[in-house]
Amino acid sequence: MTDRVDSASDDRTANNAVRHTYRVLTDAEKQQMVDLKDQGAAFIAKCNEIGKSRELSLAITNAEQAVMWAVKHVTA
Repeated sequence: MTDRVDSASDDRTANNAVRHTYRVLTDAEKQQMVDLKDQGAAFIAKCNEIGKSRELSLAITNAEQAVMWAVKHVTA
């Protein structure tokens, strides 16, 4: 099992086999990343709270993708 590294940690390069270099994020960028992930998690939790359907599954998948791209913007 791979050790887990907090996504806002400067040690986040330890378990990534694809991206070989990262820049160190500012404290503001780290907070932006955490905020985006928290908002995405809250939306997904609300979707899971209201039921199960194909539409909600699509909403969750697209929320995950939206968070991924927004975080990529912050970390690029």
